[in-house]
Amino acid sequence: MRIKISIATFLIILFFWIADGGYRHVAFLNNIGSFVYTASSTNPFKIETLLGSKTVKAEEEIKPEENKATSTVRIVTHIKTPEHVKAIYMSSWVAGSPSFRDKLVKIVDDTEINAIVIDVKDNTGVISWEGRVRDLNEFIDELHAKNIYLIARVAAFQDPLYVKKFPDEAVLSKKTGGIWKDHKGIPWVDSGSTKMWRYIENISKDAYARGFDEVNLDYIRFPTDGALADMSFPISGERARISKSAIIGDFYRYITEALHKEGIPVSGDLFGIIMITKVDIAVLGQDMHTALETFDYVSPMIYPSHFYAGTNGYKNPAEHPGEIISYSMKKGIEIADEVASSTGQATSTVLAKYRPFYQDFDMGATYTAEMVRAQITAGEKLGIESWMLWDPSNHYTPSALKGAD
Repeated sequence: MRIKISIATFLIILFFWIADGGYRHVAFLNNIGSFVYTASSTNPFKIETLLGSKTVKAEEEIKPEENKATSTVRIVTHIKTPEHVKAIYMSSWVAGSPSFRDKLVKIVDDTEINAIVIDVKDNTGVISWEGRVRDLNEFIDELHAKNIYLIARVAAFQDPLYVKKFPDEAVLSKKTGGIWKDHKGIPWVDSGSTKMWRYIENISKDAYARGFDEVNLDYIRFPTDGALADMSFPISGERARISKSAIIGDFYRYITEALHKEGIPVSGDLFGIIMITKVDIAVLGQDMHTALETFDYVSPMIYPSHFYAGTNGYKNPAEHPGEIISYSMKKGIEIADEVASSTGQATSTVLAKYRPFYQDFDMGATYTAEMVRAQITAGEKLGIESWMLWDPSNHYTPSALKGAD
């Protein structure tokens, strides 16, 4: 026996099915409300996001979209850069784990910390809002409600996912002709790839559209570990042999100009060692002079454990955090003086761009609260009031920090 259902009855049943969330069990209906953030035809790499209900091109600014299910509008706001930024780093894994991230937010609530650096694209190539941090927009709004400044960390040229998608953009092996990998087995993108530059630009603009207040660029360099003599660069070519710093400098200027057009503050992370020796500049392609001339803020990664044995006469630099910071940042101030002189700026203006990363993890020594604080104090004595703490595991030392103002 056939059962006939009137159109009116069917619509009533459909209404209650949707209202009760039944659509979530049907894949194509569940995907309604998402869009594919598609780059231009010269960069067809797609990023799945959950920000709206349309397809846009990379060059278009992403606007806050109306939530179709609730008919409410999420209003994206931004916080002005604090005069003195004091930040901790939060990985995307932690950002996606509410019980863990709440502990870090409490540190911000209880201490002098006023900013958090959060992974948007880490060095695995994973985009945080593509599943790893499912409630990213809500988390951003929660932190902004506490007046916490948010910095989007974008790892640039170490990106295995991008290499998998575009192997012709990767650093290659001279011996095999295949994809070159560093000592950890990780492939790199040729830093001269303007397609990759646009990809980084797109992600950065997306992060800002979601509510991040600043974009922080890491891995803005050539590879430094592994069989370096075996590397070949399909895009940079001979120029990479002659001057890697010129290529990286071009990227600094490109990305800063592109993001400044959207009013986005830009900062860059550089190896601290380049402030005390020029030897590594040729390998890395990083030059502190160029960074200070280009970025709004510059973060030398001056972890004492990462300095060569014998630096400033110390057999184990990690055991002398305050002294290493003082020694390296004095060299940094000399560079700031040179940049100020060549650009006609006041030294204080250039010096204010420094926002070093300090060590809060055990390597070379077991780091105590006193050792963490010694780095902050050493910088403050040199007039460096902004800083950020780094611990890849995100287990920080609150006792090293002053209380909230």
